[in-house]
Amino acid sequence: MRLMLAPLFIALASPVFADGIAIDDAYGRVARPGAPTGAVFMTIQNDTQQDDRLIGVESPIAKRVELHTHIEEDGIMKMRKVEEGFLVMSGGTRELARGGDHVMLMGLGENLTTGDSFPLTLIFEDAGELTITVTVDNERGQVGNTQSD
Repeated sequence: MRLMLAPLFIALASPVFADGIAIDDAYGRVARPGAPTGAVFMTIQNDTQQDDRLIGVESPIAKRVELHTHIEEDGIMKMRKVEEGFLVMSGGTRELARGGDHVMLMGLGENLTTGDSFPLTLIFEDAGELTITVTVDNERGQVGNTQSD
């Protein structure tokens, strides 16, 4: 039985590619069981010759899906919507991680638990739309975000 499932786990762990953009290690978390909000984290790789920008996200499981970041204001960390999107430099990566840039899910229509999966459409300025499958894993995540080139 384990051997029969191995190809499925390999496929789920493999990066998703579209027009020079690769998405790797995407996973979701919910604040607590039954919570109406959650977040999605991933690594975005831009293998094109030009910078691109993640400008939007959509998912049928939430009433609203937004790009968010954490900023420090008067010594207090606050979450903010990022209207301009996330730049992914040519040849670089952008980490969406806990405590930094992330995708925010609001108004979840179902109770998500570890192991559940759902579709998430990423909308890039140049590469267009890329739909990935996100698996919920409430045990994962590191604090921080980075942009490298």
